[in-house]
Amino acid sequence: MSEPLMTADLVHLDVEPAGDKSAVIGQMADLIAATGRSDRDGLEAGLLAREESFATGMPGGFAIPHCRTEAVHEAALGLLRLTEPVDFGSADGPADLVIGISAPAGTDDQHLRLLAQLSRALVRPEFLASLRSAATSQEAADLVMGVIEPEPEPASAASSSAGDSAPAPAPSSAPSDGTAADAPERAASPNPSAAAEDSPVLLAITSCPTGIAHTYMAAESLETAAAEKGVRLHVETQGSGGITPFTSEQIAEASALIVAADVNISGRERFAGMPVIEHPVKRAISHGSEMVDEAVAAARDPRARKVPAGADDGGAEASSGSGGAGASSAAAVSWPKRIQAAVMTGVSYMIPFVAAGGLLMALGFLLGGFDVSYVAQDVATGNSLTNLPGHLSYDGASGQEMTSRAGLLLYLGAVAFAIGSAGMGFLVAALSGFIAFGLAGRPGIAPGFIGGAISVTVGAGFLGGLVTGLLAGLIALGLASLRPPRWLAGLMPVVIIPLVTSGIVAGAMLLVLGRPLAWVMEALQNALTGMSGTSAILLGVILGLMMCVDLGGPINKAAYLFATAGLSQGTEASFHIMAAVMAAGMVPPLAMALSTAVRRSLYTQVERENGTTAWLLGASFISEGAIPFAAADPLRVIPSMMAGGAVTGALSMAFGVGSQAPHGGIFVFFAISPVWGYVLAIVIGTLLAAALVTVLKEQHARRVRREAAAA
Repeated sequence: MSEPLMTADLVHLDVEPAGDKSAVIGQMADLIAATGRSDRDGLEAGLLAREESFATGMPGGFAIPHCRTEAVHEAALGLLRLTEPVDFGSADGPADLVIGISAPAGTDDQHLRLLAQLSRALVRPEFLASLRSAATSQEAADLVMGVIEPEPEPASAASSSAGDSAPAPAPSSAPSDGTAADAPERAASPNPSAAAEDSPVLLAITSCPTGIAHTYMAAESLETAAAEKGVRLHVETQGSGGITPFTSEQIAEASALIVAADVNISGRERFAGMPVIEHPVKRAISHGSEMVDEAVAAARDPRARKVPAGADDGGAEASSGSGGAGASSAAAVSWPKRIQAAVMTGVSYMIPFVAAGGLLMALGFLLGGFDVSYVAQDVATGNSLTNLPGHLSYDGASGQEMTSRAGLLLYLGAVAFAIGSAGMGFLVAALSGFIAFGLAGRPGIAPGFIGGAISVTVGAGFLGGLVTGLLAGLIALGLASLRPPRWLAGLMPVVIIPLVTSGIVAGAMLLVLGRPLAWVMEALQNALTGMSGTSAILLGVILGLMMCVDLGGPINKAAYLFATAGLSQGTEASFHIMAAVMAAGMVPPLAMALSTAVRRSLYTQVERENGTTAWLLGASFISEGAIPFAAADPLRVIPSMMAGGAVTGALSMAFGVGSQAPHGGIFVFFAISPVWGYVLAIVIGTLLAAALVTVLKEQHARRVRREAAAA
């Protein structure tokens, strides 16, 4: 590496915080960007997005905002020691040490190993104390680099067991604090007074969404707790630096498994039948000792929850963020949350089909004309670049008509439309298959896809896909929980579960559920198609409000799911709904960008810079661009955005705007018709929302000034 990860110019001591944690993250972005290692706005956006999805405050009074993004040119560590602690979302209290970790999107394994070593050191109180007492920036930088790049240790002190997590030597000043490299050695030499002779061997898997910090901090915390209790523990970190899996010997001698993760772990099927406790990764950092105790108790309890046969990385037993310090791992995830997560998994996997298929169909219309859909299949398969079509006749609404275009444009348009149509044909099957995957893992995929295909066959559409996905996932999950004989266990996930589940789900759709769901789907389509005037505008208002009330949250996602799933029907009504949803979702970031440009004095420097970024986010249909503003001032920002979104949704419906693209904002203009109506609806809604939030903020600022003067 050309430069150390941390130098003195990346350390600011005794800094006065500029405001809440968002403002401090802005200060961190300033600090790192000043060294030329990243683009300031892109880094701040990455850090804020990570913070929104998962608070980075940690027990011990420190925070580790971190991200991997294209905005980072060279990996860096920044340190802010604050004069006043700031709340970063830790139940343990606010943070006075803020360590920012910025890594390029293509970070190599070397950098990730170094960042892992730092993450492990941060759970040690004496290391944090040394950072708090550092007299100069250089001293603090040396302390951090001493952890990341320690002096070589004698060979006799560096021996460790193979197969455990990546090495993370402690600084030479504190050799007694072992890390991943010496954790097995510590566990193998337990404190006799703290351990029972029959202490079980434990396995632990840690993983977090970015795989940079929490993954390794949780590993260090669990290793330290196990060593204090004299318990042998092997840890597998599933982080961004890759996975060093357990050896077969380690799995064979283990008595229980600890899973500390906020994402689905891979290779869960290796532990079929093993007692397991499961919690979010942050609990392992703050309550590692309790988790070790729970795992020891589970190993000795014949009724303890076990990893089911056929379990997989798909999430049948995925961890969630619901487990508190005293929560039971057996009830870590409620069924409503699991079903909601599975549906969102299905939607997330379905959207690429919608995007690719919808945009290709729109491109087909752009090239081949509005009537290309009538002849696309025949032209794409019957013509070629050396045999271009002329004007072709087709059965239109008023009888025999001729295509408006011919030659190369018609041929290319027909090819694009045919490819897009094929892609759109997978929507319901993909939705159903990956909903089942979200519930049952890999064994649910085939039954879900088959059920979705049957739904299309019987006319049940995306409603049928939702039902078959959930049904397939639940049945596959139930079958996976069975305890078959050992000779049959290997066939369960690849043969028995898919076969039995597919037969039940497909049979249920054809024999019982298909016709009622098809009737409901037809009634829904007729209702949407028949909407005009006031009813269509009212639907636009409702969708606009839903898109702006929580800016990327569950309500926003529900409206987006309704719109994207409807695209599979290919009706004008579904295109109108998609346009209203996308237009309304663009309003919040655009409105906040406009407000920060018009009345800069109402906003902090960080907010003004966020406003500049929000122009592009809004134009791209990324509603989350307004989250920093809503988080800082929800009472004035959210109602204003809802008003603007409602007006935009209503106008989009009133103008009859349709969108065949599920995402992309203004950049997919060729898939939107009429474009003028789309743009006008967005402009009017943006102006209204910006005006409302500006007026409300001005009134608040005047009231604050009056109160200050009166005091």
